[in-house]
Amino acid sequence: MAIEIERKFLVDMSKLPKLDCGIKILQGYLLAHSPSIRIRIANDKAFLTIKGKPTNNISRSEFEYEIPLSDGLELLKECKELIISKTRYEIMYENHLWELDIFEEENKGLIVAEIELSSEDESFTLPSWVTSEVSNDMRYTNANLISHPYCEW
Repeated sequence: MAIEIERKFLVDMSKLPKLDCGIKILQGYLLAHSPSIRIRIANDKAFLTIKGKPTNNISRSEFEYEIPLSDGLELLKECKELIISKTRYEIMYENHLWELDIFEEENKGLIVAEIELSSEDESFTLPSWVTSEVSNDMRYTNANLISHPYCEW
């Protein structure tokens, strides 16, 4: 079993460095709430991910498996309206990889940066383009954005 330890932050786009090519991601949820079952398509690869209930708001179990792309596309169809579209950029800052997600469609305007840590108390430096932490705000989980998109807030 893998444990995902992740913190999430809002971003000031005007302070971001120049972004390289992003990766287009489509992800759907067969089950949106804990545990969640997600299908993700990115770079012509498909992944099935099961995420457990958070033990606190930054740690939870995560099981991710690459599956055939054709299976992923079929499973994505089963998700119907439970699909999120976003472009992901990776930014290295102070020896940590930050994943920057720029959401599209119903969640357009939302920009979130995530950092995965090896322990809950791991220290890291916040980049100048980070504004506020939203790790404890469940509105910003991808599974929640399915049923309560950003455009409706």
